Amino acid sequence: MPETPFDPDRPHPPADESNAAAPAPHGWKSPWRRHQDAHDDSGYTSTPADPPDTPSTGQDDKPAVYAADGAIHLHRHVDVVAQHIDEVILETRKRDVLEGDVQDRGALLQQPFVRSEHWTEVWDQALHPGAAGLRQPVLIMVAPRSFGSTTFALRLLAEQTDGHTTLVKLDADWSHPSRGRLPLEKDHAYQLDLKHPVNDALSADFLNSLSKHADNLRDARSSLVLTVAQDLWTDHHVGERSGIHVLRLRHAPDAQSLIEARLDTNGYSQLVNVLRSSAKAQASVRGLSAVGAARAARTAVEALHEHLHLGQQPGQPAAADGIERLTLVQRVEAALTDWRVELDSRFGESTARHSSDNSSLTLEDRCLLLALAVWQSAPMPQVTRSASKLQESIASSPAGTAALSPAHSAFSSRGLRRRIMDVGADVDTQDTVIFDRPAYGRAVLEYVWDNYDVMRDPLIAWLVDTAADASPEDRAVQVLTELTVRHGTVEYLDLLGKITSGVRPDVLGTVMDNAVRDEHVGRLAWSMLYRWAGRTEYAPVVIAVCRRILMEPDVTASAAKMAMVRLRRVAQSNGDPDTSRSVLTVFEELAGQPEVKQWLVAEVRSWQQDKGSARSGGLAFMALTGLTEDGMPWLMTPSASDIEAVRAVQDLLNDTDTTTEIIPRLTTWIRGCADDPELYPQLRDQLLPALRGHNMFQAGASLMQELQGVSTTEGASVADDFYHHLVDVRLRAVFPPPGDAA
Repeated sequence: MPETPFDPDRPHPPADESNAAAPAPHGWKSPWRRHQDAHDDSGYTSTPADPPDTPSTGQDDKPAVYAADGAIHLHRHVDVVAQHIDEVILETRKRDVLEGDVQDRGALLQQPFVRSEHWTEVWDQALHPGAAGLRQPVLIMVAPRSFGSTTFALRLLAEQTDGHTTLVKLDADWSHPSRGRLPLEKDHAYQLDLKHPVNDALSADFLNSLSKHADNLRDARSSLVLTVAQDLWTDHHVGERSGIHVLRLRHAPDAQSLIEARLDTNGYSQLVNVLRSSAKAQASVRGLSAVGAARAARTAVEALHEHLHLGQQPGQPAAADGIERLTLVQRVEAALTDWRVELDSRFGESTARHSSDNSSLTLEDRCLLLALAVWQSAPMPQVTRSASKLQESIASSPAGTAALSPAHSAFSSRGLRRRIMDVGADVDTQDTVIFDRPAYGRAVLEYVWDNYDVMRDPLIAWLVDTAADASPEDRAVQVLTELTVRHGTVEYLDLLGKITSGVRPDVLGTVMDNAVRDEHVGRLAWSMLYRWAGRTEYAPVVIAVCRRILMEPDVTASAAKMAMVRLRRVAQSNGDPDTSRSVLTVFEELAGQPEVKQWLVAEVRSWQQDKGSARSGGLAFMALTGLTEDGMPWLMTPSASDIEAVRAVQDLLNDTDTTTEIIPRLTTWIRGCADDPELYPQLRDQLLPALRGHNMFQAGASLMQELQGVSTTEGASVADDFYHHLVDVRLRAVFPPPGDAA
C-alpha cells in the first residue's frame, strides 16, 4: 500500500464560479461533475478557533477545524494541537492506516496464561514504578520467535489498561514500518507484531519517530506494544528516549505448565492426569517453546478424540483381526514423542535390499512409509498407487535416476504385505492397511522434510498430485497445510506456489486460505498473496482466497481490508479479460450482501478521489449497478450519495476497455424503469449529462442501439427519446436515429 503523510487532507476550496464553463447548448455536452461549483455541498464547514480579527498570541494559536459528517479534521500539522487532543479527534486517512481486530478483554483474561519467574520480572519492568498502568505509552518487547511475546503483550494490556480502553490487535499489512500508518485514537491500546523478515525490517527513522508518536499516544490516553522478533532487532539501540521503553523476553514459560493450563482451561483435565502420570510424555514436551507447547496441547486433544472415535467402532476390522488397540496413555505418548530415534534407524544407511537385522528401509519402502503417513489406514491398492507415484516423482526429478523400469523395479522387490509390516503397519483379511499412527505419520513427514532437502520439491509435487479434491478434509491437502503452517517461510511459500499454481490452483487456494488464518504464518501468507496478486498465473489463487475471506459472515475489518487490497492489485496488475471478469464476479457476490456492500462503496470512492486503482474502482462500480431501491438503480438514489454515479458512468463510457461492459448495465437500468412514468424520466435526466461531452458520441450511439425495441408506457421508443435529447436538431440529418435505414 502506498505511503501517505500523517496529516489529513485539506478540504478543497470552492470553485470560482466566474470561470465555470457553461454547458454547450446543443449536441453532446461537456462532462458534468456533481457539486463542481457548489461549496455548500463539499461537506466541510469552516469553524476557525479564533475570530479573523483577533491577533495571534503565539501560545494560544489553534488550528482551523473542519467538521465533516460528524468527524473533525485538522487543517494544520498535528504538533500544533497536541495539547488539545482531549477536545479533538485526530483523523487520518482511514485507507492508509493499519487495521486491526478489537479484542475482548474478558476473553483475554480467561485464556490460559503461565507467568514464569522471568516473565514476572519482565512484567514488572513494563509497569510504572509505584503507580498503576504501563511505564511508557510505547513498549517494545524483543523476544525470540515462538516464545509467546504476543500472548504476553495482549495479557499485559488486558490487565494493565483501564476497563473502558479499547484493545486492538493490529495487522501490519505494509511493505515497511512507518509511523504514518500507525492508528491514533483516544483510549485505545494497540498491539502490533513485527516479525516479517522483510516487511517488518526496522529502520532508524522509524524508531526515531516513535518518540513523537508516544507523545501523541500519551495525550490521547492510549498505548502501543510492539512485539519484535529478536533477529529483526540486531544493532538497534533505542536508548533512553521519551515515551519508549524496551523489554527483553529471553525465556519461554515452562512447557508442561503451559500445556496443562491449556488443557484445564478447555475442559480436558483427563489429559492433564495422563500427562502427569507418564514420564515418557513429560520428557517429550520438556524444553518446547510456547508455540510448540500450544501445538503439543492440541496434539494431545487430537489423540484423545482419535481414541474415543475408535472406541465407538467395535466392529472395525482391526479389532476383528486381533490387532491390539493402544491405550489412551500409549496414544498420548505416541502423539507427543518426536520419534527421532526410531526414524534415524529407518532412514539410516542406504540399502538396496532389506534384511531382518537391518532396520534401515530401502527407497521403495521409504516411499511406502510416506504414503502411509499421509493416508493412514486405507485400501491397499490406494496405498501402493500413492507410493508408486512418489517413487516415480523421485525418479523423474533432477536428482533421481531410473535405472530400471517401474515394472521391473516393483516386481523384483519384496512382496507388498511384507513391506507394509516392515514399516510398522498391519493388513487385515480384507486387504485394508491398518496404520493407526497419525502422530508417527506427522513425525515421518517432518523428519523427511528436515533431513532431505532434495526431497522437498518431489514431496510437494506428489502431495498435490495425489490430492483427490481441494477440500480441507482431503488427507493430502491436510498434510500440505500442516507443512505450510510448520515451515511457512517466504522460501517455502514461494516453492509451494511455483510447484502448485500451474497444476492445481484449487489445492493451492485451499492451503493458502488455511495459512492466512494461522496466527503464526498468517502475515507471511498475506504478504505472499500480495506478491502473487501482481502476476497473472497466480491471479486465480489470490481471487479464490480473498473471495472465501470476504464471503464469511463474521469476517473482521482487518481481514476484509487485506483481501480487498489484494483484489485491487489483481485488477490493476492484470490486463487479462478473464481475470477481470473473475474479480467482477466476486464483487457482484459481495454487492448482494448488505453488510459488506460498504467495501465496494469505499473502493469506488477511493477511485474517484484518485487514491485507488481505476480498474478496481470501475469493477466495484459495475458490481453495484445490479442493486435497486424502490425500482430505481441504487446508484442513482440518494442512498448512494457517497458515489458520484454520473461521473463514474461517464468515465467508464469514455474508456474503450470498459464501454462494452457498462453499456449493457445501463440498458438493464433503463429497461427496468421504462414502464414507470415517474422513474423513467428521472433516470433518463440523470444519465443524459454522462452522455454529453467529448468522446461520448460513439458511446451514446451504442447505448441507443441497445435500447432498440424498448418502449415507455405511452408506447414511445426509448431509443428515440434519448436520441432527441442528445442530438442537436442541426445534426440529425448527418446522424439519423438508431435503426433508421437512411
